[in-house]
Amino acid sequence: MTIAACAALVERGDHDRFRAVMAAPVAARARLFPLYAFNLEVARAPWVTQEPLIAEMRLQWWRDVVENASSGAARAHEMAGPLHEVIRDFGLPVAVLDTLIAARRWDIHPEPHAGLTELSEYLEATGAGLMWMAAKALGAPDRAEPAVRAYGWAAAAAAYLRAVPDLAVRGRQPLPESVSPQDIANAGLSRLGFARQERASVPKSAVPALLAGWTAEPVLRLAAAEPQRVMARDLHIAEVRTRGRLLWQAVSGRW
Repeated sequence: MTIAACAALVERGDHDRFRAVMAAPVAARARLFPLYAFNLEVARAPWVTQEPLIAEMRLQWWRDVVENASSGAARAHEMAGPLHEVIRDFGLPVAVLDTLIAARRWDIHPEPHAGLTELSEYLEATGAGLMWMAAKALGAPDRAEPAVRAYGWAAAAAAYLRAVPDLAVRGRQPLPESVSPQDIANAGLSRLGFARQERASVPKSAVPALLAGWTAEPVLRLAAAEPQRVMARDLHIAEVRTRGRLLWQAVSGRW
């Protein structure tokens, strides 16, 4: 699969991340599109079948793809080639990607997360882990990991809150007992605050990886102030506002 094909896949299935990458410098796109296409394919794996065992096998296949990145094996899927190149060329730790895949096992089963801690771990493994891999592919040093992960967790929390109604329709229990949308939103806002305190640790070259969180703050603030909007599918932010926010972040390098 070419980078253009990865981009087309992301455009069809993850439009927010597609827009974020297109707002990034051209040089960054070849590093980000394979990671985001990989993430999309892994996120889809638990939902393409009604059979839990088959879903488990699909996720295990992706774990094998990531594990074999250094050898070039398990390239049967068109996504494997570009992904392997990004992993090898930029020294991405396969353990982080493996943890991302393993966390998606929760999506296979109807049981809820046990509590806020377990949901937090899920968001850490998925959204935060992906953002850290994207930033690392763009040259972020290890000292930037806490800030990037905090921002990625907040972005994942915002996306999760927007997905809650669809998860419920699909037979999942997205909110653990005694955990409210406000709890999740406030935790996300707290992590946004920490990320910005540590902003200096993230080099300018890696900032395009954080553009994927461009809608996080307004969504989290809305959910914190009016949590009833979550189940009402009403966490919509005006297009003109989000477009302006993305443009501002891309041009200013601030987040």
